[in-house]
Amino acid sequence: MPARRSRTVRPRRSAPRAPRGKASSASILSALETIEHDGGSGSIDIAPGRSLEVSHLDKVFFADVGVTKGDVMRYYTRVAPFMLPTIADRPLVLKRTPDGVGGELFFQQNAPESVPDGVRVENVAAQGEAQRRFVGGDLPTVLHLVQLGCISIDPWMSRVGSLDTPDYAIIDLDPGPSAPFKLIVRVARWLEETLSDLGLHSVPKTSGSRGIHIAIPLPRSTSFHVAIATAQAAAARVVEQHARQTTVERALENRPRGAVYVDCLQNARGKSVASAYSVRAKPDATVSAPLKWDEVDDSLDPREFTTSTMPDRLDRVGDLWRTGLKQGNSASAVRDASVPADKRRRTTAGIR
Repeated sequence: MPARRSRTVRPRRSAPRAPRGKASSASILSALETIEHDGGSGSIDIAPGRSLEVSHLDKVFFADVGVTKGDVMRYYTRVAPFMLPTIADRPLVLKRTPDGVGGELFFQQNAPESVPDGVRVENVAAQGEAQRRFVGGDLPTVLHLVQLGCISIDPWMSRVGSLDTPDYAIIDLDPGPSAPFKLIVRVARWLEETLSDLGLHSVPKTSGSRGIHIAIPLPRSTSFHVAIATAQAAAARVVEQHARQTTVERALENRPRGAVYVDCLQNARGKSVASAYSVRAKPDATVSAPLKWDEVDDSLDPREFTTSTMPDRLDRVGDLWRTGLKQGNSASAVRDASVPADKRRRTTAGIR
């Protein structure tokens, strides 16, 4: 286990220049630091004439490592140039833990009628009537969600304006209770090889918990039906070849305890997984960290990616997530992967 840390996330380096009319990251970091030191409640200037109220910044969200609510806000401020583009225009699913990782977790989909200026809310339909949803892409919205007790940031895979067409498909590797992390690594590599055999590029990241997420970039106008079919095709091949170590059995009680669940079912409108660079509500304040495929080996330890270590890693390796997703997959490769070989036709149904 990595050494415990008493505190994390302090503004140690210069921040990117803010767009005109918006407060700089440096000024927000300084304000958050001052507010936490002076009692935990106060106001942050986010633009001329606009401010964001925050409170209880000294509340400890992660007791094991001493990370506070204010630390989480400062972490998101520091990684904003990397994280905000990944969640831009995406509706957000709220997982609220207002008392920290040791407290109750509850989900929230809808935004209230009144939200602070600068926090983005849109009318979005998941299934049925449109409702008010928080939408990602700017720092005040993320900070307000932390103020509400959200530790992780969980975006949809599609964006406002194209809600029926995801930008990527996700395969979520979820270990059984007795499955070691090294098995997760092996399954991830099997999937990478399988996807490559199908002519598909993929991008891995730690889940921030015990698993690994594998993203498959999709061409424009790909349907969710095709997204899930593509992910399931790769999963089916791996499970067929490694039936003892992997499963696609959805029912938890029916899965082998030592196997890895290859989950493709998050690929639907309104579903979500933790964003790249998101903090997770886990005891060590771990972060969902994008990876290079050559990092996915037996030395990989997801506990090394935390609110303390991630900003420095970003300085070293840059934005692996955005770079990886920019390397797209062709419509023909996705079509061929998503349709069984005996049913392939010369069509791009679901991909225009």
